[in-house]
Amino acid sequence: MTAYILIIVSAVLVNNFVLTRYLGICPFLGVSRNLPTAVGMGAAVIFVITCASAVTWGVQVALLNPLRLEYLQTIAFILVIATFVQFVEFVIKKTSPGLHRGMGIYLPLITTNCCVLAVAVLNIQLQYNLLQSVAFGFGASAGFALALVIFAGLREKIDRACPPESFRGTALALLTAGLLGLAFMGFAGLVKI
Repeated sequence: MTAYILIIVSAVLVNNFVLTRYLGICPFLGVSRNLPTAVGMGAAVIFVITCASAVTWGVQVALLNPLRLEYLQTIAFILVIATFVQFVEFVIKKTSPGLHRGMGIYLPLITTNCCVLAVAVLNIQLQYNLLQSVAFGFGASAGFALALVIFAGLREKIDRACPPESFRGTALALLTAGLLGLAFMGFAGLVKI
């Protein structure tokens, strides 16, 4: 049990995919303008990455490895991820049209989010078993959601503070993201795996 907790804590804080590995920056910057949209995107990413971690592990172990089709890994994983993304998009569109409009193009782009694919591939490269893969997927996605929500909250607060005109927009967003990444670097060494 301790090993699974360490995998999750490591993926959330120490090896955060957005703030220490710099993966998934596009939706991180694009959807972080307001907090409700960031929370919705974070929940969608948690669902997709966690479910895709389990299914892609199964596809690799039960299909690709026995048939010696490892070279099809990327294509197979993207198909699995795209299926989950389409399901999430359908559910969000039906249950919360406002949130669906707020996420815009970034919701279907979860399919091509390098963070999602990286988690699936790392599960195989690190030779995790099914439960470790799910724990790592959940931790990585929770870390993505945490960084996204914190960043959205910071951006909202900074926008209300009326920063100088030359800093508004992308410049201040990138500066804030860099400082948030620097803050997360303080967790380095917390978990050694």
